[in-house]
Amino acid sequence: MKVPIAVAHGDGIGPEIMEATLHILNAAGAQIDIHRIEIGEKMYLKGFPTGMDPAMWDILRKTKAFLKAPITTPQGGGFKSLNVTVRSTMGLYANVRPCVSYFPFVDTRHPDMDVVIVRENEEDLYAGIEYRQSPDVCESIKIISRAGSEKIIRYAFEYAKHHQRKKVTCFTKDNIMKFSDGLFHKVFDEIAQEYPDILNEHWIVDIGAAKLADTPEVFDVIVMPNLYGDILSDVAAQIAGSVGLAGSANIGDHGAMFEAIHGSAPRRAGQNVANPSGLLLAAVQMLVHIGQPDIAARIHNGWLYTLEQGIHTYDIYKEGTSKQKVGTKEFAEAVIRNLGKTPQTLKAVAYAQAHQHTTKAFRSTSTQRTLAGIDAFLYHKGRLEDFFSKISHINVGHLRLKMISNRGARVWPNGQPETFCIEQWRCRFLTDNNQPCTQADLIQVLHALDTVGMDVIKSEFLFYFDGKPGFTSAEG
Repeated sequence: MKVPIAVAHGDGIGPEIMEATLHILNAAGAQIDIHRIEIGEKMYLKGFPTGMDPAMWDILRKTKAFLKAPITTPQGGGFKSLNVTVRSTMGLYANVRPCVSYFPFVDTRHPDMDVVIVRENEEDLYAGIEYRQSPDVCESIKIISRAGSEKIIRYAFEYAKHHQRKKVTCFTKDNIMKFSDGLFHKVFDEIAQEYPDILNEHWIVDIGAAKLADTPEVFDVIVMPNLYGDILSDVAAQIAGSVGLAGSANIGDHGAMFEAIHGSAPRRAGQNVANPSGLLLAAVQMLVHIGQPDIAARIHNGWLYTLEQGIHTYDIYKEGTSKQKVGTKEFAEAVIRNLGKTPQTLKAVAYAQAHQHTTKAFRSTSTQRTLAGIDAFLYHKGRLEDFFSKISHINVGHLRLKMISNRGARVWPNGQPETFCIEQWRCRFLTDNNQPCTQADLIQVLHALDTVGMDVIKSEFLFYFDGKPGFTSAEG
């Protein structure tokens, strides 16, 4: 029986590469029943802020996978990323991006590169929780949860296990973001113990990124929070050969979306020059996911054989290596002619039935949480001295003003005159000796600040967990 899939042709080069991809899938014998949906620029301009008619959710729920061409998001405010919306709404928590070298047929400095990046897909800064707090200060909130971290990290180890990969590497910046990235690293260490046959390691993301760019062959599977994964998967795809060759899978417990990692490239639209390979390899991932691994391998090997023949689109064409420069349609026809053939130099692929990974129950953490204070963020254009005298006397119960900082740098007490300050000030009120307080106490602090004319733009309650502070220290 044919498997129902949702298909969106997208914007820019999207319709061309989608037609080429579907032409190859049909020729290879893919058993799919296409349900077309409209998304992208036209839908944004029709008044749908997410780029999709809400009625389309029913189609996505009733189909087994969503094959999506790239879209164009109009400039200006009020438009939300369709990708982020679909990923978060459908619970597509795992973004899987294989980044493979096709040397010597595609130019690269890393002929042995074969890295899979597994990116968390639902939270982190990518959640898009942002605020403009004053005329010249904006804020973006980074959300890292134990549940989100457990899902993606376990998925990475399960992926490695099922695909005979030997090592999983975690990238974070937990030397600076000790709570958010620190939690991700901690969960990684916990889950790694469940997979003793798979090597595990952790890198700070900046030096890890440098190593990835210089010596990618030392990595196998890399798991990362959302934003790092988005950036470094594009870097990895490019150093492997070209962003245009990389496909992407977005996997959840109740759905999946498959797409090329590149954009809609409107300047190339309608010219029959775009490379359909990224979307085609995403479709290969889709075929494995929906239980058609033999068709997936047939297409993938035919595509590899086409690369070996030197039949290349403009983006990877190189004199002396390539034999023929072709357009989108011609490249698709070449792949179709090569269906059933096996590459001679590049490694042939074979796919097993997809591993149906489902999320396990999360570890519960039992802690004693104690409310002990508040950070009140004030909008004030001017010097610290101009408002300090107005708030230094504010005391509510055991709460006292303990610290004032600006962009994380302490300016009182014991501040330094060289510190450059902006118009957002963080004023910390804490109880003495970690004594508990109540929400009513914190509301009284905010009321007192209002009474003396302070402009409060944000507040954060401060908690201790089993006696340990759940907030950064007075030093930052």
